[in-house]
Amino acid sequence: MSAEVIPFPFRSALPEAEDGQARLQRALTGLERALAEQRAAIVEWRASLSALQQSVQGVGHGLQRYRGSLDRLHGEVAAVNGHAVQLEQWADSVLIADAAPGGE
Repeated sequence: MSAEVIPFPFRSALPEAEDGQARLQRALTGLERALAEQRAAIVEWRASLSALQQSVQGVGHGLQRYRGSLDRLHGEVAAVNGHAVQLEQWADSVLIADAAPGGE
């Protein structure tokens, strides 16, 4: 949605004898038209806010799913790391036993 600059209407030369009632009626008509445009703009703005809210909620749900995936991955990596540390310790103990005099 882009902003639209509405030019200010210039007042044309009015006849001296113009009726005040006619001027008032034109002013009221202009005001009613401006209010109708403002109402339409507010309706469009509210619709845009609603769409934005839905988009933000969608992003929030996606981030929650992503966080859950990362948490599961962290647990799996920690388990694999624990196994790797155990294997390394076992391998070190085997190497130490083989290197010891009379080892095997």
